[in-house]
Amino acid sequence: MTTTHETGSHGTVLQDEAPKDGAPVVALRNAGKSYGNIRALHGVDLKVFPSQVTCVLGDNGAGKSTLIKIISGLHQHTEGEFLVDGEPVRFSTPREALDKGIATVYQDLAVVPLMPVWRNFFLGSEMTKGPWPLRRLDIEKMKKTADEELRNMGIVLDDLEQPIGTLSGGQRQCVAIARAVYFGARVLILDEPTAALGVKQSGVVLKYIAAAREKGLGVIFITHNPHHAYMVGDHFSVLRLGTMELNASRDEVSLEELTNHMAGGTELAALKHELSQVRGVDVEELPEEKDLTAPVVTAPEGSG
Repeated sequence: MTTTHETGSHGTVLQDEAPKDGAPVVALRNAGKSYGNIRALHGVDLKVFPSQVTCVLGDNGAGKSTLIKIISGLHQHTEGEFLVDGEPVRFSTPREALDKGIATVYQDLAVVPLMPVWRNFFLGSEMTKGPWPLRRLDIEKMKKTADEELRNMGIVLDDLEQPIGTLSGGQRQCVAIARAVYFGARVLILDEPTAALGVKQSGVVLKYIAAAREKGLGVIFITHNPHHAYMVGDHFSVLRLGTMELNASRDEVSLEELTNHMAGGTELAALKHELSQVRGVDVEELPEEKDLTAPVVTAPEGSG
């Protein structure tokens, strides 16, 4: 494993622990999480590679939030292994995950709506100038840097002084993505970024997810929308009741199959005969159970 050092445009030294070629940046092996007697997650295998979008789908209560919390450092796994660059880790705080290059953009976004866009871009990591104890915010440099970084991601805002709360939901998500890229993220976790957005704004966010992938990031796209996932995804994992029901690459699953798994097609197929007895229920479009029992696809150890 090679370690390179470079100076970021914001003046700090970034440490980039580059993984071996073809190796995942983040990997979970048979990972699980229990809260007392409640088993929220069990037997989960997940690999996140650079320049790939890994989509994690599942209904409410499937275990998506627990998975995010483990990878982002909010909670620790109680079963299996969690590896970063091939080394076992057990994060105690989100800061430890961030130091390893794992950044999380939550659906509710940690922004201050009344503050300007540039101020939110550097929130908590402000640039300063001048000698101590007379150090002060370097406002001009922060504005210039924020504008450059947003433009590098293809985001052009007319006025960085406008409160970030005046931007659309899609624009705010894009600013958060650009911020994570600027501050050295190697793995970007996006928690339901399109859930509360309309069709057009969802398209904007998907565009910048693809842009983050092009910049070499490994993206974990958490969603309950298989159509959004299939537009940008390279690998798909479907969670159901805390276990992984499907784990397949794009060339191993169609959009229809992904939708059926996501929609609980296995359970509906098993109930097809009973549902056919209910007046007003059309079961012709329901898949057969045998068509949905494909094994979970897992890559052999050491494969890319």
